[in-house]
Formats: sequence, C-alpha cells, structure tokens
Amino acid sequence: MFDPERTPADLITLRPQYLSEYIGQNTIKKRLNLAISAAKIRGEALDHVLLVGPPGLGKTTLAHIIANEMNTNIHVTSGPVLEKQGDVAAILTNLERGDVLFIDEIHRMNKTVEEILYTAMEDFQIDIMIGKGPSARSIRIDLQPFTLVGATTRSGLLSSPLRNRFGLIMEIDFYSESELADIINRAASFLDVEMTKDAALLLSKRSRGTPRIALRLLRRVRDMSTVKDQRVIDIAMVNEIMQLLGIDEEGLDDMDRKILKVIIEVYSGGPVGIKSLAASVGITEDTISEVYEPYLLQSGFIARTPRGRIATQKAYKHLGYSYGGGLFE
Repeated sequence: MFDPERTPADLITLRPQYLSEYIGQNTIKKRLNLAISAAKIRGEALDHVLLVGPPGLGKTTLAHIIANEMNTNIHVTSGPVLEKQGDVAAILTNLERGDVLFIDEIHRMNKTVEEILYTAMEDFQIDIMIGKGPSARSIRIDLQPFTLVGATTRSGLLSSPLRNRFGLIMEIDFYSESELADIINRAASFLDVEMTKDAALLLSKRSRGTPRIALRLLRRVRDMSTVKDQRVIDIAMVNEIMQLLGIDEEGLDDMDRKILKVIIEVYSGGPVGIKSLAASVGITEDTISEVYEPYLLQSGFIARTPRGRIATQKAYKHLGYSYGGGLFE
C-alpha cells in the first residue's frame, strides 16, 4: 500500500554508491580508482572529470560515486539552468574544499557562462564585475579547490578551451548483455523480486545496452508479477510485457521502427538529413541524435554518410523489406 508519509530518502535507490558496486565499464573504473586513490593520498581535490556517452549509461551515477569515494558533498545542476555568470559564481563560491560540482548536459551551457569556468577550473579563482558603466571594476575571488564533473551526450559541441581543462575524459560505452543481466539481478534483489536466469538474460537483450532501460523494463515486469501474484519472473512473463510495450527481439520500440520505416519508405533507404528525418517522424533533431540514433548506429541498423543517414541491409531484413525496396512477397 502507498504510504504518503514516506520521504524520497526512504525509497529504494537502485544506484550503486561506490565503484565496487558499479557493474561494467571496467576500464573507466580502474582509471577513476587510480585517480581517486592518488588524490586522497595527496589530500587534494580530484582532477576535473568529463563523462561522455549516450543517455542512460550511468554518467550521473558515476558523478555521485566520485563524491562518495572522495568523502565530499556533491552539488548538482545542468547546463541549460546556468543562464548568467552570476548563477555559476553563486554556486562556486558556496563550494567547500574538495566538493564535487556536477553539471549535466554541460554542452548546452551558455558560452558567456562557460568563460567563468576557465579560471575557476585552472586557478580556483573567478573574476566578478562590480558596478556598471565607467565606474565598473573587476574583483578576483578565491575559491576552495573543487572537482567539476561534466556530463555530455555530445562532446563535439564542447568548446576546445573547456574540454582541454578536464584532466580525465571518460567515454562511456554501451553495456554487454551479461553486464546488463548482472545489473538486473542486483536491482531485482533490491526490489525483492525473483527472476530466473533465462528471464534476466532475455530482459538484458531487450535493453539496448543501456542500464536505465534495463531497470525501467524490470519495473514493468515487476508490475506484472505483482498484479498476477506470481512470485518468480520467468521468460513467459518477460515476453508478455515486451509484447505489451511494443519492444521486439532486437530491443527496438515503435519509434525506432518508425524511423527505419521512414528512411526506407519515404527516402528510399536514404541518405536523408537529420532535419528532414525529424520532420517526417515528428520528433526533434536532438531526440533522434541523442536518444534513438546511438543505438541504431551501434546495432548496425543505420549508417552515417556525408549526405545523411541510410538504412542498412540489416534494417531491411529486420522490418521485412527486400533489400532495394518493397515488402517480402
């Protein structure tokens, strides 16, 4: 029964809290562990960290883990929220020694706001203008040493001066099916549900290499097990919920298939530009490039060319088209 007295702190969190609990991304974990251990031995703030990768791969989780491993506080914000230099200055001047400042979607930060971070990241100082007109003057304020953790899905949009000020740049990749199965099993134990080994593996195959999707699907399967009063989640239940959600054996949902069908049917397989494709399917360009396209590229359903996106032979076969147009007879 829902308890209105429960606070968010009482609710189950499926996020790992430390590197030892984090599943997958072994190279990144080793690099972070080395840097964190060295910083703690020297009694210094960890070098600034840039986390790059598609949505749902654990960038926010890693930022919180960094703060936990360093035994410091974390302050969370996002690029679009920081509209003026004063917004950044207010946050920076309130940081304590060693604190972590996490800026999500850092590539969407205003360029004038970005400039105040240059001296803050390198020298732990910021320059603030006092007054207006001829009487305006600049004063320099010292900051406590801190760690900036930036997360971005599109590192190419970061300016070179900002990118070059990060000492650690981590490229987060999609997860393997076995890693996702481990993540699902760990989460299932926290949610107090049982799953067969085959059910967890099947769920991992439908999760597009992304932990966030895996956990979302697990919750939906858990909903079904609750309604059916079935204690153990098996393959049949996973298949039933996948059919209900419109997710096929390759992990593609309705929008994925719509994107591929538009490329094949409307644009004869491509190439097609991102603007035309977005207009045809009715979603924004950013949604295609950041949410849907990474997995479709990774899985080999589409390819990029200098003239635009094209559907691959794998896409034709998966949707039941003959390669070159037309449905299979």
